Amino acid sequence: MSDSPVPSGHGSAVPSAPRRHARTLAAPGPDPSTSGAVRARPAGSESTHLLETSAAPRLAQDPPTGRTTGPATRALADPHLVYDPVAGDGPKDVVILGSTGSIGTQAIDLVLRNPDRFRVTALSANGGRVALLAEQAHRLRAKTVAVAREDAVPALREALAAQYGTTEPLPEILAGPDAATQVAASDCHTVLNGITGSIGLAPTLAALEAGRTLALANKESLIVGGPLVKALAEPGQIIPVDSEHAALFQALASGKRADVRKLVVTASGGPFRGRTKAELAHVSVEDALAHPTWAMGPVITINSATLVNKGLEVIEAHLLYDIPFDRIEVVVHPQSYVHSMVEFTDGSTIAQATPPDMRGPIAIGLGWPERVPDAAPAFDWSKASTWEFFPLDHDAFPSVGLACHVGRLAGTAPAVFNAANEECVEAFRAGALPFNGIMETVTRVVQEHGTPRAGTSLTVADVLEAETWARTRARELTAQTAEARA
Repeated sequence: MSDSPVPSGHGSAVPSAPRRHARTLAAPGPDPSTSGAVRARPAGSESTHLLETSAAPRLAQDPPTGRTTGPATRALADPHLVYDPVAGDGPKDVVILGSTGSIGTQAIDLVLRNPDRFRVTALSANGGRVALLAEQAHRLRAKTVAVAREDAVPALREALAAQYGTTEPLPEILAGPDAATQVAASDCHTVLNGITGSIGLAPTLAALEAGRTLALANKESLIVGGPLVKALAEPGQIIPVDSEHAALFQALASGKRADVRKLVVTASGGPFRGRTKAELAHVSVEDALAHPTWAMGPVITINSATLVNKGLEVIEAHLLYDIPFDRIEVVVHPQSYVHSMVEFTDGSTIAQATPPDMRGPIAIGLGWPERVPDAAPAFDWSKASTWEFFPLDHDAFPSVGLACHVGRLAGTAPAVFNAANEECVEAFRAGALPFNGIMETVTRVVQEHGTPRAGTSLTVADVLEAETWARTRARELTAQTAEARA
């Protein structure tokens, strides 16, 4: 639905822009060990875009939702590349998806403090907080506002009228389940995908297909649609915004891929760090929502309590950086100061550290390869502090091991894992499932799904079908659990 004529269909808000190209930053030199390496043209060549070697064929595809065939052979995120850098002094045009959520509101704070660096052209949200959305649109002078809920349009139009008054033209309004996908393909430089959940996949694909730089905070896009994302993403086109992956991104910039021994993903441990599986049997929803470090939405907070979020981040790290699962480790770091680390073959470990604040990773996503001054607080090194690291208790928190398992299975298995978890989290919040029952039920759904057939391609329809089955089966098993407990 739109207040002004917009063609229907995937990414149809504007015609797709010409594909952009990446150029190398001051990288540490060639890396012949990298599968699917890229090489720059010789100095003095008129073209500065990267060329793919014959060892890295692009995946065959019918963009943006068609089948993918062939292996994915390169890292999706590479700090040594920059995708279509902005020339001159003008601000980057940015689209923010999920603008009324945690990532979106912090991104807007960053934009408002840096009007010379960024200019927001469009916003999207679910539609549950129309007053905030209207205020954001007015402050940012956004041209387009999109909501997923069509029933929110009257209230949104009223809220916009209150903000703009009678003398200013209102922004264009898009509404419906494809609204975020439309603005993701609209005319801009960077799309920040801050949507929560697998509904962020279609906007991710639309942004990539339209040739936009993608600042990706929606980890589910990669979890459920990794091969589809790999089929469309150009070198340097994705910049991760999760704090852990932004940390890995920055640490990887210090060396060559051939010299990387291990990725170390840190976890706060959530509210239940140090508890045994038996001690977790009777924890409450309120307990699970009491995160000691981060202020997040309820689903993400409970995922942090089960450490499902860390399992998803391991899959994401594997896809972003093309590092095998056996070389990705999770460690518990309660202070949440070190956001992740890269261990190199010479024994050096490079850590990225800041006080807990998502504006730093958001600034990397929007500003790279430049840094945004004072984007987030820095440490006061004149004050003493203690940083601790502990091994992960896989018995109490089996989610990370299960996530690695489904990541290796690939195909639709990660989508099944993610969808079943979302259903089980809602059941836990509703009192229909105990805390330990979340992962017990997810494990059973994954087991019943089985091993995806080898050698088959993946489509968006496959992902949606697998998610639907997983949600249905998770609800059935949850109902059985609730009946048995009654």
